[in-house]
Order: sequence, then structure tokens, then C-alpha cells
Amino acid sequence: MAIVTAASGLCPKCQAEYADGATECGKCGIIFAKYRPLATRQGGTLSPMPSTVTTWSRLAKEWLIEADTTTDSLAFYGRMVVFLGLVWWGRTFIVTPLETNDTGESFLHLINLPFHEAGHLFFSPFGRFMMFLGGSLGQILMPVVCFVTFLVKTRDPFGASVALWWTAENFMDVAPYINDARALDLVLLGGVTGKETDGHDWENILGMLGWLQHDHRLAHLSYNIGIVLMLASFVWGGWLLLRHHRRRSS
Repeated sequence: MAIVTAASGLCPKCQAEYADGATECGKCGIIFAKYRPLATRQGGTLSPMPSTVTTWSRLAKEWLIEADTTTDSLAFYGRMVVFLGLVWWGRTFIVTPLETNDTGESFLHLINLPFHEAGHLFFSPFGRFMMFLGGSLGQILMPVVCFVTFLVKTRDPFGASVALWWTAENFMDVAPYINDARALDLVLLGGVTGKETDGHDWENILGMLGWLQHDHRLAHLSYNIGIVLMLASFVWGGWLLLRHHRRRSS
């Protein structure tokens, strides 16, 4: 097998100098043509490989930010209205304790509900546990599907930031349900409480796992995940709007 010689310069491993035509380092003994941990051969010369962190950072910037190239003024004002509405609405959810079930009594709960019920049907073939869990999974997965579609299919980062907001709201919407696993005081779809029936989804889920005593902690975890994702959607959407405004100005 022929060995490709490296150009004269410094050893990529120990930085020792080597002469023209050298195939291995006289100091550390590495063979230049086979050395790959920190370098890659391009056109017969050794050049640094991009780090994994740098590569992912570049891809994230490209998909999450730079894919948005819209300059249309009408689109900008439409986005601004949507963004301000979501910030105002989201702030209400963030500052309201989950125990008030403000998310469960909002208009969005009625939109989430069909996806919740569809989740039960979709996951029912996978067993009783997944049937119970499928309701909450269904309402969270629906905005996640929208998020991926906006980001990958239509290359619309701003639309994806709105879908992220909706995902966050669903985490917050599920939290009071989890919190009620032992109390069973929430009024369910049929107009009755869990006490008046055979319980509800999260009473069954946590009961099957032996985690009923952790219902409040898990509820707050879900609510806090929603808060973090919602704040992230504000930062992301706001940054995209700022870039959109700069493109219009230029």
C-alpha cells in the first residue's frame, strides 16, 4: 500500500519539524498518512478537523436562525402581532401557580383536548399503561410534530418558535392533571371528578408506577419545563424578529 507523504512543516501531534518527503515524525513516530484524531488529509496536506461542538453550533445557527430570510414587511408586522400576543398570554401562565389550573381553564385547553383524546386511541394498542399515558403524550407530541415540520419541511424558524411555545403550554396544561393524581378533585371531560369515577389518567399512571406520593413534584417539574421552553420561545422569536427588522431596513 502506498504511503502518502506529507508536506514539510510541523508534526500535527507533537509540533516537531519534519523535512520534505518525511512519512513519519522523527520525534513521536506517528505516520502522517494514518494520523486522524486531530487532523484530516485534504489534497495531500494536513488540516485541522472541525470540532463536533463547532459543527453542531454551525448547524444550529443555520437551521434555527439563518434559515429565516424573509424581508416582507407585511409578514414582519404579522409576526410582531403573534409574538406580542404569545408573550402576553405566556406571561399569564408563567406567573400563575399551577394549582389554580389556569392553563386547564384557558381556551387553548379546548384545542389541546382533541389531541389528548386521540392520544389515548393511538397508544392503546401498546398496553394499558401506554393508553393512559397516551393522552398527555398526544397533546405534547402534536406541537412537537408542528415544530419539526416548520423547522425541517418549510424552513420557517419563526413558525417553529410558535410551535415551541405551544409545546411549552402543553407541558403546563398537563401539570395540574398530574398534581391531582391523589386528590382527584379536577372535573373531567364527562363533568365528574376522579373521585366519582375510577380515577383518571395520572392517578392510574402514577399508581401503576408506585409514584403517587410524587404527584406534586412531578407536576411542578412538568410546569417548570413548560416555563423554560416558553421563555426559550420568547428569546428565539424575539431574535428572529430583530433580524427580520434589520433585513427590512437594509
